[in-house]
Amino acid sequence: MIRWAEEWQMMFNVDKCKVMHVGNSYLRRQYFMHGQKLDEVTQERDLGVIISNDLKVSLQCQHVYSKASKIMGLISLTIKYRHTDILL
Repeated sequence: MIRWAEEWQMMFNVDKCKVMHVGNSYLRRQYFMHGQKLDEVTQERDLGVIISNDLKVSLQCQHVYSKASKIMGLISLTIKYRHTDILL
């Protein structure tokens, strides 16, 4: 990838690059870019979607549920008269 990036003049920001091992493979290798070891993560958020190394959606669902609960709590605190026609 480094050679490709140099050829196309699209350099990577090594500080932002991370490694995620997907699946149950026991071969966990260390990866380096420009002599700097890349951090290993078990989950990463990209474009608002949480991706975990087991590819399950439970973390994403928990995050969305938590966010929706906070918004509903804010709505219930700020709106005194809650009639369906008004809320719609």
